[in-house]
Amino acid sequence: MTALILHGGAGARRERNYDAEVVHMRQVVDAMKARLDAGDSAVDVATAAVVMLEDSGLYVAGKGASPNLAGAYELDASIMDGSTKRAGAVAALQGFRNPVVAARAVMDHTPHVMLVGEGAALFAHDQGLEPIADEAAWFTGAGQGEDNHPPGTLSHGTVGVCVLDAQGRLAAATSTAGVFGKMPGRVGDTPIPAAGTWADGRAATSCTGQGEYFIRVAAAAQVAWRVAAGQTLAQATQAVIDEIGQMGGDGGMIALDAAGNIAAPFNSQGMKHAWLTPAGEIGVEVFRD
Repeated sequence: MTALILHGGAGARRERNYDAEVVHMRQVVDAMKARLDAGDSAVDVATAAVVMLEDSGLYVAGKGASPNLAGAYELDASIMDGSTKRAGAVAALQGFRNPVVAARAVMDHTPHVMLVGEGAALFAHDQGLEPIADEAAWFTGAGQGEDNHPPGTLSHGTVGVCVLDAQGRLAAATSTAGVFGKMPGRVGDTPIPAAGTWADGRAATSCTGQGEYFIRVAAAAQVAWRVAAGQTLAQATQAVIDEIGQMGGDGGMIALDAAGNIAAPFNSQGMKHAWLTPAGEIGVEVFRD
């Protein structure tokens, strides 16, 4: 049994057309289904899926990034292997194409969980990761006109994936360029295990929204803890989103449990997401009526 759910951010607005994102998300799910059918591990599929999302330039992550207030592109990502609870993350990374690959390298090749700023960039260079030669030509500034664009405060945009592989292992990965118009050095929930990303033996979660609120409630890990306490995945994820909403925050999350159940609650206008069920059914959704 395999399953997958991914998101392209919770900033969607009804007046925008998302046909390109819908087509692309389905392409990502199709590609990852082939990998899962071939026996690839959850953590490898999670990495590959987020690379495709980062490289598309359609979402506020990777190529779709916009600069901070100082004109710099600072990118964040994290990944977690639920079978071992190993995790890797980078924050405020500049100059490299795929922050999720850097996060995976932190997990695989260091004793640490997170590297930030200049240290993260030096590590990415030492690992031979692909640099960005011309930032002005590379970045697309995706998300214009969404909830994640000024003049709103704590606006947001993220991509992420949760995966269940044929061996029953769960993994999650999340990547973002952060909020639009953010202060230099600002870090949200995305690169923080427990806040923006989580995977253990029970559930995997990736969050998207106003990260400050997700940090304050340990949103991603809280889902797994609620599932461990007996709640269904739907109950657990909705409770966390409700708590964030009561605090004044908005966004959403995707989650997947060890039985292949999926959940994708959000309190924003829309959330770009797609999924693969254990029965092999693929779905894509941006808005709910």
